[in-house]
Amino acid sequence: MHSPHDPYVRVRGAREHNLKGVDVDIPRDVLAVFTGVSGSGKSSLAFGTIYAEAQRRYFESVAPYARRLIHQVGAPKVGEISGLPPAVSLQQRRSAPTSRSSVGTVTNLSNSLRMLFSRAGDYPPGAERLDSDAFSPNTAAGACPECHGLGRVHRATEESLVPDPSLSVRDGAIAAWPGAWQGKNLRDILDALGHDVDRPWRELPAEQREWILFTDEQPVVTVHPVRDADRIQRPYQGTYMSARRYVLKTFSDSKSPALRARAERFLTSAPCPVCGGGRLRPEALAVTFGGRTIAELAALPLTGLAALLDGGPASETARVLIEDLTSRIAPVVELGLGYLSLDRATPTLSAGELQRLRLATQLRSGLFGVVYVLDEPSAGLHPADTEALLTVLDRLKAAGNSVFVVEHHLDVVRGADWLVDVGPGAGEHGGEVLHSGPVAELAGVAESATARCLFAPEPAPPRELRSTKGSLKIGPVTRHNLRAVTAEFPLGVLTAVTGVSGSGKSTLIGAITEELDGVGRLVSVDQKPIGRTPRSNLATYTGLFDVVRKVFAATGEARERGYGVGRFSFNVAGGRCETCQGEGFVSVELLFLPSTYAPCPDCGGARYNPETLDVPYRGRNIAEVLDLTVESAAAFFADTPAAARSLGTLLDVGLGYLRLGQPATELSGGEAQRIKLASELQRGRRGHTLYVLDEPTTGLHPADVEVLMRQLHGLVDAGHTVVVVEHDMTVVAGADWVIDLGPGGGDRGGRIVAAGLPAEVARAADSVTAPYLAARSLP
Repeated sequence: MHSPHDPYVRVRGAREHNLKGVDVDIPRDVLAVFTGVSGSGKSSLAFGTIYAEAQRRYFESVAPYARRLIHQVGAPKVGEISGLPPAVSLQQRRSAPTSRSSVGTVTNLSNSLRMLFSRAGDYPPGAERLDSDAFSPNTAAGACPECHGLGRVHRATEESLVPDPSLSVRDGAIAAWPGAWQGKNLRDILDALGHDVDRPWRELPAEQREWILFTDEQPVVTVHPVRDADRIQRPYQGTYMSARRYVLKTFSDSKSPALRARAERFLTSAPCPVCGGGRLRPEALAVTFGGRTIAELAALPLTGLAALLDGGPASETARVLIEDLTSRIAPVVELGLGYLSLDRATPTLSAGELQRLRLATQLRSGLFGVVYVLDEPSAGLHPADTEALLTVLDRLKAAGNSVFVVEHHLDVVRGADWLVDVGPGAGEHGGEVLHSGPVAELAGVAESATARCLFAPEPAPPRELRSTKGSLKIGPVTRHNLRAVTAEFPLGVLTAVTGVSGSGKSTLIGAITEELDGVGRLVSVDQKPIGRTPRSNLATYTGLFDVVRKVFAATGEARERGYGVGRFSFNVAGGRCETCQGEGFVSVELLFLPSTYAPCPDCGGARYNPETLDVPYRGRNIAEVLDLTVESAAAFFADTPAAARSLGTLLDVGLGYLRLGQPATELSGGEAQRIKLASELQRGRRGHTLYVLDEPTTGLHPADVEVLMRQLHGLVDAGHTVVVVEHDMTVVAGADWVIDLGPGGGDRGGRIVAAGLPAEVARAADSVTAPYLAARSLP
């Protein structure tokens, strides 16, 4: 029995995911880092076991009625955990925040600023004092009635709806209308209403053009379609919808991202004419502080906002509120995010920026005696910003907390007090604790991939710099913090784009489009999820599932029973288990408790009905095949060329540990990006292709980075061009060309500081990247 003051968190018999009955003791009140190759089980230990158990115990103390309001993870598979304090988790969320979410709402800074304007703002003479809600664009009391608090209005103009006025309506003058039958239907209705659909658009009378494009009327008319010789078409009642009405309806109501994106092309976006982009009602924008409106202050970088608040005399009320605001801004600036403004929309932030904002908020919370469990806080961080991160983690520890970090960045690993290394491999080859103790002692663990990278890194093999095959010119780009920036990307080589967080890297590569001379075919591989539901998985995304289903449908047993390919899909009726609709689990509603998910009582999580599971292929049914890891499946399907090619590319990008049926919702951004890359690699490559990757090494152990970079260099050797945005200096040192942006973030960045060979950029005088690049052995 451990004493209540046990200085260790002791885990016994952890079996979550691939953990093999792990026992480990981790001291409290330290910075403990969990390392291991991707898929080794470190997140299963830190988040799936330790954090999940801390959360479960906390929920046990909450009233049952309140418990149902909180999303909770299930009880972890573990024998026992003792010495476990309450835990706070900061994970890299994959969810897509809305455009109304901003830096100010994530950090709660907006609340403090609204309070300052409500209580200490300068009101026009005779104006009533407003409640703080009146300064929020997300409330009915504050939102501008014209743009509903979004700051911009989307409008359709004749120019945007009819790009080529020389065409007639029948020939497609109204480009904004849908294609296929729906577009023909609208043209036929116009014809039936008596409009000339064969005259060039520009020759139609102005009032007719106005009505066709902008009317809100929806007349119903009998349409007599032009008869095709081969089919009978009966008259029908058709309802007219103007081009503007169709575009706005599609843009606001469609669930299809592709249809919404198409509709958006025909809209012009402009600042709202009523609030001028300020998002608020006129009475809120009439209140100022220091001569500025709340919208103007929210648009300032946080460093500028703090400086403005610090200057000048203020009332006692204002002084208290300003102190609160500046103390909240300080940790955000310390974490290298001072370039952000309060009104910056959350969807435009990287996962690393978002996590650091939430970390800054925790610094202000004043909690002590808790375990903070962090998921790769260095993701998306330039080496210069990593030093600030370590300072912040030390401050959390100094305040009396334990900080447990899942991390691949070797500088963070070196800064740890305690190291838990999980491995030795990924998936079924991992799941064991190789080392738990001080960092220096890991050097003696022969089977640890982390030890090799940390203590005996192999020098990069000397590689001749490739010669370029021309260049791609982009710009001038003026967007976000880039001001008329032009850049030249050499073709036929690997280019790394570097710079501190917020310097404009993603904005610059976002300007590369297929229309530019020299691009040929463009493949952008980002970290967006490959699917938003558990029905989407690795096998369905890569097309592997089609191959597997064909293999099962071709077996003697399946042919005998008359089972086709569709029988082996869990997404359609027929072969799937109808109790859970092929989901594999069911929602159990409990009175006064949160609904919980349990494996389906009929299929036990297999997703298929018993008849489908009766069909074997080489001794395994379809559910067992979907449960194989990529590595095991590669051996299983070695003689099925279509499957072997697909699985081979997944192995090549270091994803051998993932299960074929692993739901898309369980994959990290880095894993999703590498799956997209693998899908691209398995296609026959035609002609020159330009690959653009945004931080492809995110979430990768240094050993896995080597595997991925071999693939990217292979693409270049095959005659293609690769551009990566990257913070890993080992990758940058191995590039053929480097473009460094900066020198700082936000308004202190946005220009090209240096461009050239890695060795040349390493000597650039005003580059923040240069000293970190120079520390790597350069060719």
